[in-house]
Amino acid sequence: MKFAILGCGYVADLYMATLPRHAGLRLIGVHDHDPRRLKDFSDYHKTISFRSLNALLDDPAVEMVLNLTSPRSHYDLTKACLDAGKHVYSEKPLAMESEKAADLVRLARERGLSLAAAPCSLLGETAQTMQKALADGVVGPVRLVYANFDDGMIHRLDPTRWRSVSGAPWPARDEFETGCTYEHAGYVLSWLAAFFGPARRVHAYASCLLPDKGIAVERMAPDFSVGCLEYDNGIVARVTCSIVAPADKSLIIVGERGIVRTEDVRNDAAPVYWRQARPNRMLAAIGARWREVRGRVEHALRLPYSLGGWRLERRYPYAQKPRFQSSGGNKPVDFLRGPAEMAESIRERRPCRLSPELALHMTELIETLQYPERFANPRTITSSFAPIAPLPGSPSLTRRSR
Repeated sequence: MKFAILGCGYVADLYMATLPRHAGLRLIGVHDHDPRRLKDFSDYHKTISFRSLNALLDDPAVEMVLNLTSPRSHYDLTKACLDAGKHVYSEKPLAMESEKAADLVRLARERGLSLAAAPCSLLGETAQTMQKALADGVVGPVRLVYANFDDGMIHRLDPTRWRSVSGAPWPARDEFETGCTYEHAGYVLSWLAAFFGPARRVHAYASCLLPDKGIAVERMAPDFSVGCLEYDNGIVARVTCSIVAPADKSLIIVGERGIVRTEDVRNDAAPVYWRQARPNRMLAAIGARWREVRGRVEHALRLPYSLGGWRLERRYPYAQKPRFQSSGGNKPVDFLRGPAEMAESIRERRPCRLSPELALHMTELIETLQYPERFANPRTITSSFAPIAPLPGSPSLTRRSR
């Protein structure tokens, strides 16, 4: 599949990092509205530059466009690409409002074009392994999910100094104005969509707890949000997102017979662990004894830290053997899994696992979580999508124990 990149900012370098691993993708050229940024990116990656958006859209060789521009530009530019007859893979979110996201979905369907949006980590080995554990019934019927994407106080790390490999600055102002929920919640929400289907209702709260982050903005978006999402079969998921709380990107799924978890949803190959929810008497006694001894030792030695908890967990076998993928820095992920899945689905004439309806559903959930004041609380979610097929070798959740 021949594609072009629209937007050569910080995230574009992350997409380029794993391009050699995807033989089915061929980069035709790139464009950015900033001539200097376009030149720096093109020189570093040795790519062809489109001098204008029209030049990119008028090139018949370009079949698919990766829209990697700022979130508030996604709607207008994705619409322009669809109008030009191009398949589009957009960075998250598909649009800033669910109504506009719905417009893009309708346009793509009318034009017979593929449309999808990041994130694509639900295609990674960790998500597929967790899905397999649920399908294998190791935790029994699921009742509760704790999903976290807390990224720490980013503004205290001096993000204005961060640069990508081609020299692009990290877009601090845009990140703070867009909001961490729009930027990050999709990583856990897309996994829940793959595991449990569409969310039906959302109870949400959001707030800006740190309005001064040392960077001038037009309007600081909420830096904390929390919501309880209701799914079919009585499943409730608490989703928390912030750039205030200490870093925590864990996902814990509680079933009637056990717990399955991973510590980092931003690592495509993070281990998946599981344990019994109700340990037997011996394990319960050991755990109670450990807590008693730990408390006495910490008190006697006046330790300034905790010795931690005690529990036995099993590492769940990977659904597929992980391939080492890194987009550089602290991102052990492959941003191109999504575009590669789209290209493959077009070649194979099958539905893409990252459907436009899924992207719309993510937008509706994220908008509800970040701006609950816009809607009734709880809000009934109207969007839906077809079940997301697991990758070859991973079982469907239709076999999950009830």
